Amino acid sequence: MTVCDKCRREAAAFIRYSGVHLCKDHFCEFVEKRVRHELRDQLDLKGGEKIAVAVSGGKDSTVALHLVAEILGKRRNLEICAITVDEGISNYRESSIPIVEQNCRTLGLEHIIVSFRDLYGTTMDEIAAKNRKLSTCSYCGVLRRAAMNRAAKDWNATYLATGLNLDDTAQSILMNFARGDVERLARLGPHEKIQPGLAPRIQPLRRIPESETTLYAMIKGLRFHDLECPYALEALRNSYRKVIIELEDRYPGTRHSIVRSYDLMLPALRGMFPQARLQTCACGEPSLSQKCKACELIESLK
Repeated sequence: MTVCDKCRREAAAFIRYSGVHLCKDHFCEFVEKRVRHELRDQLDLKGGEKIAVAVSGGKDSTVALHLVAEILGKRRNLEICAITVDEGISNYRESSIPIVEQNCRTLGLEHIIVSFRDLYGTTMDEIAAKNRKLSTCSYCGVLRRAAMNRAAKDWNATYLATGLNLDDTAQSILMNFARGDVERLARLGPHEKIQPGLAPRIQPLRRIPESETTLYAMIKGLRFHDLECPYALEALRNSYRKVIIELEDRYPGTRHSIVRSYDLMLPALRGMFPQARLQTCACGEPSLSQKCKACELIESLK
C-alpha cells in the first residue's frame, strides 16, 4: 500500500484494520485496486460479455456501477447496463430512480427499470399492509432477486453485478451459519458456475467495507440516494449487523477474517452440497421445485 508525504500530512482516511493513513488519491487507488482484483477473479472475459449492474441508487450500488464502468467500460465487445427494481415504496424509491438515471446518462449507459406492479401486480406498500406470516423484508428480498434475474435475462446479461460490500458479505455468512443453513452458505455469490435460467452474480465490492464505499463516493463526488427504506427496521439482518460492527470495533479486521475463513471452507461446502438441477416455474423462472419462491409468496398473499 503506497504511503506518501501527503498521506502523512493530510490523511483523508485511516484504515484501522491495517493501521495506515491515506490521502484522497491513495485511498481511491486502494479501493480501485481491490475492485480490479475482484473483477479479474470473478469474471471470465472472452469478448462479447454483457454485464448488468443492479443499482438502487444507494452509495454501494452507485460505487459499483461507477467502478465497473470505469474499469471495464473501455473494453471492446463488452456492454454494461444498469437495472433498477421499483418495489413501489412511497417516499423512497421515486426519489432514487432519477439519481440512477442521471448517473447512467453521465456514464453513457442504458438504464432498465422493472417494477413489482408490472411483474407481480402489487407493490411493497400493498404487501406491507396485508396480514402475512413473513416480514416485509422477506417478501421484498425474494421478489427483488427474481425481478433482477428476470431483467438481466431479458437483456441477455452474461453476469449480474451487485453492490454487496464486505459488511454485507460477513453478515450473510454469519446469519446463515447461525441459522444452521449450511446449504445456503454453499450457494452464496459470487457464482462460479452458470445455472440455466440464472444470471450468475458477481460482487465487485466484496472486499470493500461499507464505510470505505461511502468515503469513496464522497471523494469522487458521486451523487447517491441516502434515504433508508421505511421497512428496513424489520430486517433480521440488523441483529447481525450490530454484532459485526461491535466485533470490528473491538477487533479490527474481523470482517475480513470471516470472509477469508468462508472462502477457505467454500470448496468443501460445494462438495457437500453440489448444485441442484433446477426446474422451470410456470412464470419462466428457475426453481428448486415446480413453483418458484416468488410465485409462492405472491399466491400466499391471495
